[in-house]
Amino acid sequence: MEVTRSEEVKGMRIEILGTGCAKCQSLEHVVRETVSNLRLDAEIVKVTDINDIIEYGAVMTPALVVNGEVKLSGRVPPKEEMEHLLSYYK
Repeated sequence: MEVTRSEEVKGMRIEILGTGCAKCQSLEHVVRETVSNLRLDAEIVKVTDINDIIEYGAVMTPALVVNGEVKLSGRVPPKEEMEHLLSYYK
């Protein structure tokens, strides 16, 4: 079952926008590792459809969306930066 943006989700919803390139896969790895390390209650979703990506206004991929808001795009942040970004939602 695919969850749409209008449905409520407990915890945090993290979306990784990208077509599956190496950087997109790296971003997913960093996100999953950080969520695990911080013990966050988060749903992680990969968004690969270009029309869905465009809806977010992400100019470059990979992009990271947290609770419907684009937090970064066009790069894979270092682990420390990702921890700082996601710890805000703890």
